[in-house]
Amino acid sequence: MKPRVLTALPVYNEASHVDGVLDQVGRYCRDILAVDDGSTDATPEILARRSDLRVIRHEQNGGYGKSLETAFNFAVAERYDILVTIDCDGQHEPRLIPAIAAKVFENPEEPIDIVSGSRYLKRFEGDTSAPAERRQINVQITRLLNERLGLSLTDAFCGFKAYRVASLPKLDITEFGYAMPLQLWVQAVAAGFSIVEFPVPLVYLEEER
Repeated sequence: MKPRVLTALPVYNEASHVDGVLDQVGRYCRDILAVDDGSTDATPEILARRSDLRVIRHEQNGGYGKSLETAFNFAVAERYDILVTIDCDGQHEPRLIPAIAAKVFENPEEPIDIVSGSRYLKRFEGDTSAPAERRQINVQITRLLNERLGLSLTDAFCGFKAYRVASLPKLDITEFGYAMPLQLWVQAVAAGFSIVEFPVPLVYLEEER
């Protein structure tokens, strides 16, 4: 039986991007969840006009990690097999959703718990450059995580990931800000998760964000 795949997008004040991103996501995944993290712009109205996705709204902004926790819980409750997370700012390419999802059960005897996108595994035509400060922070923290946790990551902060949903209840996310990925990696290693990286293009559209 073909695995059931859900693609979830954390959304906060993305009125200028959300329709276009969702249009693209819908070409590659049938089941879509948007987690509106208390948007104060036109995002809620834009999402309400669409009939091709589920929407969960946080009345108050809880942070990136809170949105992912909501997506995790929804995927578990609805008994999906694979959860793909993708950002809503246009930095990730929805066309890669089927490929990153397929890696989870590529070997059914040894499924992968986390397939994590990496913008630094290989170069793609059209890649942009990461803002220098962000790249430096990513390099330093990725190195630290590898040293402390015995990992071999090249990109600790990419939001484009595929998760084996059966493994998600082993996580207990309590860090709801942008430090959530650090807690995720610590808990994933403690739980014995299998982890692989998946090359994705490097795209920065608005460096001031």
